[in-house]
Amino acid sequence: MALKTLDHVNIRTQNLDAMIEWYGRVLDMHPGDRPPFPFPGAWLYANGAAMVHLVGVSDAPAPYRPDAQLEHFAISAEGLDTLLAHLRAQKTAYRCGVLPEMGIQQVNINDYDGNHIHIDFAPGEEADLTDYNGA
Repeated sequence: MALKTLDHVNIRTQNLDAMIEWYGRVLDMHPGDRPPFPFPGAWLYANGAAMVHLVGVSDAPAPYRPDAQLEHFAISAEGLDTLLAHLRAQKTAYRCGVLPEMGIQQVNINDYDGNHIHIDFAPGEEADLTDYNGA
């Protein structure tokens, strides 16, 4: 067996509409086909792939446990400079970094509910990697 890519991430949220809006506006992911589950939710697509599955819940999220919570999920992409300009236009804060020895450039953001996402770019894409506070 050779695992290659993550198919999708599933996120529970009390803010379904706001999360759908945020992912559409900030990451250009939009609702698409989803089985007729008996609970609210949305499957958000980018480039024909369902990357983020949202499940609408009315109960409070589980208490944070550092030993058992998803810390982040990652998406690979191209067009680093274009993404950074888009995030600034959307007033979305980000932190940048470069992986030591690998050179992969990461843009770290948080969605509407505060979930950590990093978007990874190949070494060598030219861009100003100065962090942006969203102001």
